Amino acid sequence: MKGNLTQNPRSPISRYRKLEILKLAFLLVVTLFASLPTYAQGGLTVKGRVTDNAGGGLPGVTVLLKGTTTAAPTDVEGNYSLTVPNGNGTLVYSFIGYLAQEVAINNRTTINVTLATDQQTIDEVVVVGYGTQSAEAVTGSVASIKGDALREVPAANISQALQGRLPGVEFSQSSSQPGASMQIRVRGARSLNASNDPLVVLDGIPFAGSIGDINPNDITSVDILKDASATAIYGSRGANGVILVTTNRGRQGQEAKLSYNSFVGVKDVFAKYPMMSGPEFVALRKAARTYNNSVDEADDVNTDWQDLLYKKGMVNSHDLGVSGGTEKGSYNFNAGYYNEKGVIPTQQYTRYSVRGSLDQGVGKYLRLGFTTYNNYNVTAGNNVGLYGILSMSPIANPYNADGTWKRTVKMPLDEQWVYSRDIVEDLSDRWLSETRAFGTYNTIYGEIQIPGVEGLKYRANLGVNYRQSNGGAYTAQGIGSATATTPSTASVSNSHTTDWTIENLVTYDRTIAEKHMINVVGLYSASDSKFNRSRVAARDIPSDAFQFYNLGLAAGEITVAPGDQQYSKSGLMSWMGRVMYSYDDRYMVTATVRSDGSSRLAPGRKWHTYPAVSVGWNIARESFMENVKLVNMLKLRAGYGKTSNQSIEPYATLGRLSSRPYNFGPDTYQTGLYVTEVPNANLGWEFSETFNYGVDFALLNNRLSGTVEYYATRTNDILLRVGLPASTGVGSYVANVGETQNKGVELSLNGVILDNLNGWTWEAGVNLYANRNELVALAGGQQRDEGNWWFVGHPINVIYDYEKVGLWQAEDPYRSILEPGTDEQIVGSIKVKYTGGYNPDGTPVRRIGPDDRQIMNVNPDFQGGFNTRVSYKGFDLSAVGAFQSGGLLNSTLYGSSGYLNMMSGRRGNVKVDYWTPENTDAKYPNPAGKRSGDNPNYGSTLGYFDASYLKIRTISLGYNFDNNTWLKTAGFGRLRVYATAQNPFVFFSPYNKESGMDPETNSFGNENAAVPLSDNLRRLLTLGTNAPATRGYLIGLNVTF
Repeated sequence: MKGNLTQNPRSPISRYRKLEILKLAFLLVVTLFASLPTYAQGGLTVKGRVTDNAGGGLPGVTVLLKGTTTAAPTDVEGNYSLTVPNGNGTLVYSFIGYLAQEVAINNRTTINVTLATDQQTIDEVVVVGYGTQSAEAVTGSVASIKGDALREVPAANISQALQGRLPGVEFSQSSSQPGASMQIRVRGARSLNASNDPLVVLDGIPFAGSIGDINPNDITSVDILKDASATAIYGSRGANGVILVTTNRGRQGQEAKLSYNSFVGVKDVFAKYPMMSGPEFVALRKAARTYNNSVDEADDVNTDWQDLLYKKGMVNSHDLGVSGGTEKGSYNFNAGYYNEKGVIPTQQYTRYSVRGSLDQGVGKYLRLGFTTYNNYNVTAGNNVGLYGILSMSPIANPYNADGTWKRTVKMPLDEQWVYSRDIVEDLSDRWLSETRAFGTYNTIYGEIQIPGVEGLKYRANLGVNYRQSNGGAYTAQGIGSATATTPSTASVSNSHTTDWTIENLVTYDRTIAEKHMINVVGLYSASDSKFNRSRVAARDIPSDAFQFYNLGLAAGEITVAPGDQQYSKSGLMSWMGRVMYSYDDRYMVTATVRSDGSSRLAPGRKWHTYPAVSVGWNIARESFMENVKLVNMLKLRAGYGKTSNQSIEPYATLGRLSSRPYNFGPDTYQTGLYVTEVPNANLGWEFSETFNYGVDFALLNNRLSGTVEYYATRTNDILLRVGLPASTGVGSYVANVGETQNKGVELSLNGVILDNLNGWTWEAGVNLYANRNELVALAGGQQRDEGNWWFVGHPINVIYDYEKVGLWQAEDPYRSILEPGTDEQIVGSIKVKYTGGYNPDGTPVRRIGPDDRQIMNVNPDFQGGFNTRVSYKGFDLSAVGAFQSGGLLNSTLYGSSGYLNMMSGRRGNVKVDYWTPENTDAKYPNPAGKRSGDNPNYGSTLGYFDASYLKIRTISLGYNFDNNTWLKTAGFGRLRVYATAQNPFVFFSPYNKESGMDPETNSFGNENAAVPLSDNLRRLLTLGTNAPATRGYLIGLNVTF
């Protein structure tokens, strides 16, 4: 008999929209030409079909008889028909986004042509915030990815799909539970206490929700602004980088198009946690010579608790959309559903989303538009983790004599220690934790073209965001306890976030004399944000039917803790001006100035102004490069800018009071207030200054393109705590006193290796980046803060601990001096690095102690990702991977509270090669060696691993039925089917070699920790035990009508 067990101890024009407008204009022009009367009699009629590299028909391609105005467009399937005077001419096939092709007629009546993509034209327009810009003219640091490329990785949210795809942007998994988003860092961390999260902008308006709320299938493009010259337009909100998300929109003049995208699949654990079997665990306890009564300890029992817990995970994703347009308007609507059930019972994530956009021209000069994005998601099962199940002893039997499940599990010969064991699937109504979140994000705009002034427009944007999150938890009587009468508990929490933003923009955009391109933007904006949160807890719920829905009926205590109630309100007012100028796509300059005023800061410090400037020089446009056909683009860029971070808590400048009950005798209590934070009217912004240098290039007819960048950022006035005398009654206060710096190099390369060679096309890309951050200054001139693991001259995030260099052996010299103790204690125990001095005779001057702790950098030397796609006729095969070199990861499975932490001998243990007198070359220490409580001495050092890895994230194989006649007859515009393997394998990883686990199964802080972590460890990414990494297999379908 088996079951599942656990134990509980805002709206710029997108690049694609602009391309489509240009395509539409071409189509209208050639249609006009085609509709003119033809007076020539006779001639030769040429017919054919124009396709792309994948074999799909291209509508709107211009087929032109060279040297004449005789032309015809292709229809929706790529077919064309053109009558020419004779068969001696040449046809020119041209289409935006593709390389033009000339073909001699040679008296042929049928000519089929395949157009190759022009990578430079496809990427011609990028979103830069409050507008778009030609990629050739961009002077700041911007990383971009199209929606189609993003969807090559079927994922729950954008962050999962972007991981490893863009240089300089690090996506770290903060939880392996279904639907979890990731921690995002753009060019490293700058602040020690304030937020390092980038600003997310959805269709032009700062986004109040989580990036995980956005459906990847709704996205046209993602553009990430990385340096200060690019982010300055967003002022203090963009200090940590800006992620611009542009969603799908319809096109004017487009017939209604219906699309359906879906994938379904199964998931399984990537690998089980490597735990000891029953016999191995018995041998370990006997070798430890502790908690061992030398009596037979159920050697014949071998329970694999993970096998009893895990089940198959499932994932379903369905999206239905419609888009189109009229002569003056366009529309796009989409509805999506995503559900993922984890491999741990009750863990589940579900998202429903509805998005719509309308754009409509009114008269000659006015344009109005509306975009709405709404989602509702439910996250369940956060209360069920793995640490409890991994702690279960493999020599404990889960079954009664009759084969039924035991309610409690006891260690053999140990009636005093009892594990509570419950069947999770039976607890869906008695042990649950849910979070339900609803968000609606809406933008309305009106844009008027000023009559009489070409290129001058005024635009007003109104963004209104609202997000509500409701959480509930219920633990029924006796659940998770060895005592069946343990009272039930329940709690509810609610949070509400309301944001509104008003923007007024004046833009002037003109090209003068075909060479002088000028774009001027002036902005005034105001935003307001409100947040409130509350939580109520209760005991002794009278019935399981109530769960957490009616705490007022609780028979026990109902508590409303002061720390569980919060309200805040803040506002930001801004002015911004930007000028972008380009001469002949050769010389470019962008200058920006923005001034922000924040309500979070004290009078006299509310406002600050940020300048930024960047320049570019496209050498390939110079006359001396005309004969260098190898080079299509060679642009040098340089930028400088200042930004700031206003991520301090509202009211932080005013001080803080807290309440506490005082006892004035039996049953006499009075609540009083005391100061916990002193006011600081001088509290201000954290300032960053950035220099950025880059080279963009395109070679070999744009078949090889890439970017190389170097940046340096220095951040001053970092928020840190400054100590106060004990006589003040307050230990410290927050002030602007710290300083950090980040330097780094980024590289990205994209190439077309095969370009429709006998039907084969092969594209590949790779990105690599290295970031070095350093803590430059601490409060009061301190050089080190050991409590927080902060050290001047070292990276922000480090490990401050002993460094394991091996195990003590009997023949090691100076063992008795460095690590005093008996041979039985020390031989085979952990040997750490000694950093002290030596006497003249070569003996150490002291024993190993706290001074021998090392500062160890956890950051990688470099990291990146790669992707490749091969297509042949209708088939396509693609892969996306990632790599990292160096750095340290912290595994709670092996470190403190991991190996040998048997908790009085009753806790299961990770399977390792440990030292015995017969196995002295082992990596892990002698179980009977020196200990600190239930942990081996220096046990934390066992959890530090080389974080290097090389892995494949996804592999997809698809087939496109575009050329299928019967499908076209049935009304299908496109039909593609595919199969995808997610997280299929790891090529290289020291941690994977040791444990078999995924080296990216990261958590952040306490999320997956076995035991509560100290403040310094909470900053580190940790391999923990909340939920295992998974491997998935999906099949998908993309259909358009």
